Amino acid sequence: MAGGCVRDLLLGRTPSDYDVATSATPDAVLALFSRCFAVGAHFGVVLVAGESGDDVTEVATFRNDGAYSDGRHPDAVRYTLSAEEDVQRRDFTINGLLLPLSGIAHPEQKEKIRAAVVDHVGGLADLDAGIVRAIGNPAARFEEDHLRMLRAVRFAARFGFVLDVATAAAMQKLAPRISLVSRERVRDELTKMLVEGHARRAFELLDETGLLAEVLPEIARMRGVQQPPQYHPEGDVWAHTLLLLSQLPVGASMTLAWAALLHDVGKPATFRVAERIRFDGHAEVGTAIATALCARFRFSNDETRQIAGLVENHMRFMDVQHMKESTLKRFFRLERFDEHLALHRMDCLAGSGHLDNWTYASERWQALPEEAVRPRPLVTGRELIAAGYRPGPRFKPMLEAAEDAQLEGSLHSAEEALALIAARFGPPPQGV
Repeated sequence: MAGGCVRDLLLGRTPSDYDVATSATPDAVLALFSRCFAVGAHFGVVLVAGESGDDVTEVATFRNDGAYSDGRHPDAVRYTLSAEEDVQRRDFTINGLLLPLSGIAHPEQKEKIRAAVVDHVGGLADLDAGIVRAIGNPAARFEEDHLRMLRAVRFAARFGFVLDVATAAAMQKLAPRISLVSRERVRDELTKMLVEGHARRAFELLDETGLLAEVLPEIARMRGVQQPPQYHPEGDVWAHTLLLLSQLPVGASMTLAWAALLHDVGKPATFRVAERIRFDGHAEVGTAIATALCARFRFSNDETRQIAGLVENHMRFMDVQHMKESTLKRFFRLERFDEHLALHRMDCLAGSGHLDNWTYASERWQALPEEAVRPRPLVTGRELIAAGYRPGPRFKPMLEAAEDAQLEGSLHSAEEALALIAARFGPPPQGV
């Protein structure tokens, strides 16, 4: 066994998957198993599937990589019989540990596993000390695959480790190279940082290493943007955002996590000082920035719509206790309203600490049945035509007026709805 699964077993964690390193060549592996796929045979990697097809193990031949011209893949690989030579090409010492298959007979007994581990790179000592250290020359490891800089941050945050001094220095020097990595790969690493339960530490490390300004300049601009202390005693926009990120639990939805990061992304551009510090229109500006950022990182349309919607509507809770019943019910119709509630709660706890609006909205949302929030319309365009109205742009405000009254509880039948429309917009034309 090789890589993260060995690290996780030593940390007492359940590995998400298991990787195997072997002296067997890809051809030999393909000949050994009936259900296997040579998806990366050029790099010495074969996927072996279990009988059900659900369990897939990555089997990699011991190798020595050549140069990495594209900053991701080796130009050529040379197979080797040496496990020690193989681990030198891996990223971090804590991921360079090997474990003979016999060593995982008792995965709950960490000492037996530790005694069986083969360590050619000092990974056990770094695991004990809580250090993320690149194997060999840090700059060389990051030149081979620039994404490793983000992975270093993610591992340090996830395990509560520190970055080795030389490794951190190489990251600071090479941070601009991260722009050469595909945006999808960067997006996926950032998303993992946000949803693994240690988002605040991850973004502090991104900032300290200079990577934040390279991958998310919109977030880096938050630093030093002051806020009115009566509403935000915690400090500037960056401090406020870090407090939100600290509240994200393990397994938070990707859309909520990104919205937590981006909810105040419009504040730097809208900062002004009048009688106090103001950010007029920051939700609208932030929505535009968030939408552009999602496009840059190639989020799906559904993901973009939800993230932008959370940013756009996060200030509406200020008025929630004074909304008309119809406005409140339409507010509750927002897609995945539970995420809007969760974002508002984190926003409050990262600032004033007052949860009055959240409590009110949460209680009302849970108390209202679905049929009260989305009742069947009393009238539609078909009924308006049947009543004698000509189809046209006036139909929209007519139907909205009827729905408003229905949501307010002042209408209960189609006849009452048509009477309201006639009173407000005039009777249908005669002689049609």
